[in-house]
Amino acid sequence: MGPLQDSPPDGVDFFEAAPENWIGVGGKLGRQFRHFTERYPFVAHGLSLSIGSPAPLDETFLQRVKRLLDEHDIRCYTEHLSYCSDDGHLYDLMPIPFTEEAVHYVAGRIRRVQDILERRIAMENISYYAAPGKELEEIDFLNAVLAEADCDLLLDVNNIYVNSINHRYDAERFLKALPAGRVVYFHMAGHYDEADDLKVDSHGAPVIDPVWELLEKAYAHFGVVPTLLERDFNIPPLPELLGEVGRIAALQAKWAGHAAQEAARGGSA
Repeated sequence: MGPLQDSPPDGVDFFEAAPENWIGVGGKLGRQFRHFTERYPFVAHGLSLSIGSPAPLDETFLQRVKRLLDEHDIRCYTEHLSYCSDDGHLYDLMPIPFTEEAVHYVAGRIRRVQDILERRIAMENISYYAAPGKELEEIDFLNAVLAEADCDLLLDVNNIYVNSINHRYDAERFLKALPAGRVVYFHMAGHYDEADDLKVDSHGAPVIDPVWELLEKAYAHFGVVPTLLERDFNIPPLPELLGEVGRIAALQAKWAGHAAQEAARGGSA
């Protein structure tokens, strides 16, 4: 946080934080976090809700999340449509089986989370590398969960690209099959090329051109949606990161201009 606090960036509209990293944190770090949440809009992206786990929801943890969201006026809480725990926590996001039974199970747990937090949440489409017990296509599973849970969607553009290569489907068609009214914001990130037909979501590299192109298609389809750049390791100097943020802003300005032109043409007809 030091470089950001010393030289506040002009081109950043909002920040994302993992609530697990900040629950109960006080002292100097707590004051630094408060410094940012008082000056910028924040969203929270969780790591350990484990919505698909066979273990009961950790409702004590959710109450602590709720306090953090309320204390810092966090705009929204998002999580992964996956699981990472049973008797203990893993450091990975495991795919939920794409089945009708899992749709009902997960949707019920999401509704319970929303009741506890007293707010809607958004689930993220995850990257995955196997689909055990698959009965539904990924897009059908995702849409069914969103509808039955009546929750929102954090749309990860890179994850669509990664999955489209690994599981051989059309990324743009997948994108356009998602419910526009449920999208709260986008994620953009880099990934690792294990092979031509195997991409690993890493958040540790610059965004590549095909993912930028998919982001443009997302803006063309959904409109200009708030977009967050993720980088978890191999973090470059701040100016390099802000260069990618600037590229997002430029694309947003481009597609906002297109939308304004379309609206003007419609109004003059």
